[in-house]
Amino acid sequence: MMNLRFAIKTALLASMAAVFSFSAHAAAPGTTISSRANTSALQTGGQYDRFIVTYRDGSTEQIDDAAALQHIDAAIDRTGMNRATVRAGGRSGEQIRASFKRRLAIGGKLVRTSRKLDRAEAETLMQQIASDPAVVSVTPDAMLHRGRDIPTPQSLRPATFTPDDTYYPYYQWHFKVPDGTTTYFGDANLGGIGVDSAWSVSDGTGTVIAILDTGITRHVDVDTSMADAGYDFISDAFVSGRPSNARVPGGWDLGDWTTAGECYAGSPASNSSWHGTHVASTAGAELTNNARGMAGIAYNARVLPVRVLGHCGGYTSDIADAIVWAAGGHVDGVPDNPNPADVINLSLGGGGHCRRSDPTGRAVQEANKLGAVVVVSAGNSNDDARNYTPASCPGVITVAATGITSRRAYYSNYGRTVEIAAPGGGVYQDDDPATGVISYDGFVWQALNNGTTTPVPLGTRYSGYAGTSQAAPHVAGVVALMQSARKSLGLRPLKPKQVLAVLRETAYTPVVTPEKRRSIGAGILNASAAVYEAVEEHHDERDESEDHD
Repeated sequence: MMNLRFAIKTALLASMAAVFSFSAHAAAPGTTISSRANTSALQTGGQYDRFIVTYRDGSTEQIDDAAALQHIDAAIDRTGMNRATVRAGGRSGEQIRASFKRRLAIGGKLVRTSRKLDRAEAETLMQQIASDPAVVSVTPDAMLHRGRDIPTPQSLRPATFTPDDTYYPYYQWHFKVPDGTTTYFGDANLGGIGVDSAWSVSDGTGTVIAILDTGITRHVDVDTSMADAGYDFISDAFVSGRPSNARVPGGWDLGDWTTAGECYAGSPASNSSWHGTHVASTAGAELTNNARGMAGIAYNARVLPVRVLGHCGGYTSDIADAIVWAAGGHVDGVPDNPNPADVINLSLGGGGHCRRSDPTGRAVQEANKLGAVVVVSAGNSNDDARNYTPASCPGVITVAATGITSRRAYYSNYGRTVEIAAPGGGVYQDDDPATGVISYDGFVWQALNNGTTTPVPLGTRYSGYAGTSQAAPHVAGVVALMQSARKSLGLRPLKPKQVLAVLRETAYTPVVTPEKRRSIGAGILNASAAVYEAVEEHHDERDESEDHD
C-alpha cells in the first residue's frame, strides 16, 4: 500500500455536481417495421428534427445519399404531414423535406427534417422510413445528458485546510477498504472499493482511459497532458458554444452553462458543471502522491478527454462517433486517434432502450472489437436501467451507485442490465433520505474548476458530487489498473467480456441487501481482488461471460 501525503493549499468548495402509419413496402424477412424503428427515446412534449437511418450493406440507399434522401422524402409524403400543411393554407416552401448531414462511423446516415416534429409526427415518420426493406434501423438523434448528479449544498462547504492537512484521508472513503473503519466524519466505511490495496500492484501505467463527457479543464491537481490529444466531437454550434458546426481538435471543456428556457420550455438556468473534470479525476486524472489535494484511481494512466456534451447535452450521433474514435476506429473528417483507449467511460445517458442495431449499440460493438472496455453509468432516476441508453446497450458494463453503508443509492437505476455497483454517494446520513441529514460522506469528492460559466485559467477547487456518474469512473479506473497489471507482466490485455467476468467474480456482497427486483448486479466493485485476479494466467484463454441484450 502506498504512503500518500497531501498538503492542503486550497479551499474545498462544491459546485454543480433524462400514431398512425401505413406501409408501402414489405418488411425484410425475419424483421418487422416496428423492430427496425426504435421509438423508445421519443418523449411526450419533445421536438425532433434529427434522425439516424442505417441501411443494409450493398443497398442503393446505403451507397447513394441522394437515393436515401429520395426515399425519406417519400416517407415524409406518406405520413400526410405535407398534405395537412397545404390544407392549412401553407405554401409549398413550408412543406417538410429532409437534408443529409453526414455519415456516422458505424455506417448510419444522419438526416434532418426542415422543421421539428412532435412525438407523434416523429414516430409516424420513423415507421414510414422503416417500411423500406433496405433499412436496418431508424432512431431519433436523441440528446443525451451528463448524469443529473447531486451537488454538495452550501452548508457542507468546509473552510480552508492548513498546509499540513490532507484531503485524501478526510474525504475519499470510497477508495478505502470497506472494513467498517470510522471515517473522519464519523461513519463506518462499509462501501469502499479497496483501491489503496490495489495500488501496491498497479497504478495504470501503459493504459489509456477515454472520458467521453464535457471535456476537461486545467487545474492545479489534474493531469491535462492529454487534453490537446483529445477531440471535440460536438457538431452543433449551439451545443458546443463554438462559432461553427465543425468538430475541432482538443478535449477542453468550454463550459455547459444554460440560461432559463434555453434547452426546452421551462428549463432552468444552470452554471457550468465541469462534469468531465470531476469524472476524469476519479478515473485517474487527479494527480496523486504529489502532496496536494486528492487522489485518482489509475493515476499513472493517460486520461484522454473527448468532448461530447455541451449546452443542453449532446447528440447520439456525435457520441456514437466519439466511441468509435476513442477505441481507435476511423471517423470521416477526423484524424485517427493515435492513443486508442483500453477503457471508455460514459457518465451520461437519456431515455430509450438501446438495441444492438442502434447507432450507440453498433458503436459499442465496434469499440469492443477493437479491444476497448466500455463503462457506463446506470442513471439517476431510481428506475429500471433497461429504459435508458447507453445503460441498456449490449456490450457495455453498466454501473449502479452505492453509498458508504453499501446500500444502493436512493437515486440509482437498477435491474438486470446492471452488471456491478460502485461508490456514487448516498447523500444522506447512513445513505437514508429519511434522516434528512446531508453527510460529507454522502459524496464523491474530486477536483473542479472555479468558473461559473467559462473556465478560469487554472482551477483550485474541489467538489462533492453524488450520482452514477461518479460510480462509473471507479470501474473505469479499476479496469485500467487490471490491464496495466497484465501489461507490466507481459500478458495480453483481457478482452471486454473477460474483464466483465473478473469484475463479477471478485465483487463483494453489500452489507445492506438490495430491495427485491432492484438488482445492482454482481455486487460492489472490489479493486484489489479484481487486479489480483486479472493477472491470473488462466484468463488468457477465457471468454465466458454474456453481455446484456
